[in-house]
Amino acid sequence: MPASLGRAADSETACAKINLALHVRQRLPDGYHRIETIFAFLDQGDELSVHPGDDLKLTIGGRFAAGLDDKDNLVLQAADRLAAVSGGQRGAHLHLEKRLPVASGIGGGSADAAAALRLLNRFWELDHSIAELAEIAKPLGADVPACVASQTCRGTGIGQDLAPVPDDGSRHHTALLVNPLVPVSTAQIFASWDGIDRGGLADGQVLTVALAGRNDLQKPALALVPILTRVLNALDRCDPVMARMSGSGATCFALFDSAEAADKAEQYCRSALGDIWTMTGRFR
Repeated sequence: MPASLGRAADSETACAKINLALHVRQRLPDGYHRIETIFAFLDQGDELSVHPGDDLKLTIGGRFAAGLDDKDNLVLQAADRLAAVSGGQRGAHLHLEKRLPVASGIGGGSADAAAALRLLNRFWELDHSIAELAEIAKPLGADVPACVASQTCRGTGIGQDLAPVPDDGSRHHTALLVNPLVPVSTAQIFASWDGIDRGGLADGQVLTVALAGRNDLQKPALALVPILTRVLNALDRCDPVMARMSGSGATCFALFDSAEAADKAEQYCRSALGDIWTMTGRFR
């Protein structure tokens, strides 16, 4: 955070998103896809802070700040939209600490935009409900409404039709995220999907549905980013509850029964795979 901004008035975590399962059902004429997915969110992610200001401004720092646009960023788009639907332009100086890799399948940009909506809703004393913020978020991207609540849920349509899903203990697991530091184009991965509808998600509780499900984007991603096979093999060797790619990649995840098991798996993956990014956390 730039020293000139001083102490933040408030801050918000942009929680990392995981698709525990992702079934692609249909290509739509508008370029989106009809999907069925189980969204889950870690208690870790990017950090967004706000400072008083007369205009809207964004600065970006952190490991993955390089190359990000601080003038046309989804965070500022979210701030502009919230101001527009709430009576007009307002001021705030925002600072984003970018801890999540860019283009990594864990909702970094969407989570940042969602965090901006939650943070500015408090800072500007607007009093919108989470449901109202999720509705405001819809034009910002397919994943943004789910990221507003950042709670485990089932997503259908293009991912914006959200419903609660019963939990059978997923919150008691620790997740390990592993990214090989290879950015992946979501559009390219979806374009490489073979177009075959392999059926929808089962009904039931979170882990039961996830374990019975799949990620239909994993196969095309493995073909385009071969190192993902090594990542998934390394995770599988650590005896997880489950291991899979999240979203369109390139981040893969594994669930473990304890933080100790996740820490051991993280150490193993760093040793076996070399230069990677990792993060561990619990589900919200």
